[in-house]
Amino acid sequence: MNKIGIFVNFWENTWKVDLKKYIAKAARIGYDVLEFQAQALLDMSDGELAELKACADANGIELTYSLGLDPAYDISSPDDTVREGGIKYLSAIMTQIGKMEGKLLSGVSYAGWGVPTEGSKTVRFYHSVSSMRKLAEIAKELGLTYGIEAVNRFEGILVNTAKEARAYVAAVNSKSVGILLDTYHMNIEESSIGDAIRTAGDLLVGFHIGENNRTCPGRGHLDWNEIFGALRDVNYKGRIVAEPFLMTGGEVGRSISVWRNLIDDPSEAALDAEATYMLDYVKKHV
Repeated sequence: MNKIGIFVNFWENTWKVDLKKYIAKAARIGYDVLEFQAQALLDMSDGELAELKACADANGIELTYSLGLDPAYDISSPDDTVREGGIKYLSAIMTQIGKMEGKLLSGVSYAGWGVPTEGSKTVRFYHSVSSMRKLAEIAKELGLTYGIEAVNRFEGILVNTAKEARAYVAAVNSKSVGILLDTYHMNIEESSIGDAIRTAGDLLVGFHIGENNRTCPGRGHLDWNEIFGALRDVNYKGRIVAEPFLMTGGEVGRSISVWRNLIDDPSEAALDAEATYMLDYVKKHV
């Protein structure tokens, strides 16, 4: 049975949140996993990391980590100094995850988040892969898997499809690097979501779910029977993490271009109810 998770910014429109609160909330609703932006770990002492892990363990919640890499640390950059800084930055994040005994870091963490203004895709691919080979060695030492997320053309240029993700992972050639797919992004970029999942196949190490407009599964027009059927086709047993973004405002709303609330009532109680609905919906399909 797949572990089912939720991204903490389902409830919050700032990246920095009270993680202990949402660990307890996710557990009460019935989720197995809580995911959050990994850069928050860099501001935590070893004692704070230990407290957070103890809270997650006490609630039976696994923590997973995502990242939209700041372009200042872009490991695909043509600038040697930027790349070196990015490798150091990502190494520090992975070290913190290792202290938490975390197992998965994913997202746009192989290039700066967004569309760059310089450097061709070919050049950036070469630099990113070369950087990732170094990071993969650190991931291996920490027992961590690095998930390369295929994202839409407005959020990155290197890896937009499952086919491109597979080519990237093949170029890195490390068992510590795999593919993360996201239904929202696949809806934009793939001709067939089912075929994209089958293309990722045995390299699939993570899976994000959200509707065509980033609402909860079942609230839009995606074919969830096709999606979960394809996951069964590839015998995917990994985590399935729901990543809807429902609220406008704040740094999160600006970053991912949510210009109107996607839920009529964005109160915490209504969001809790929607999170409960979403968990039940996913359980009926896995």
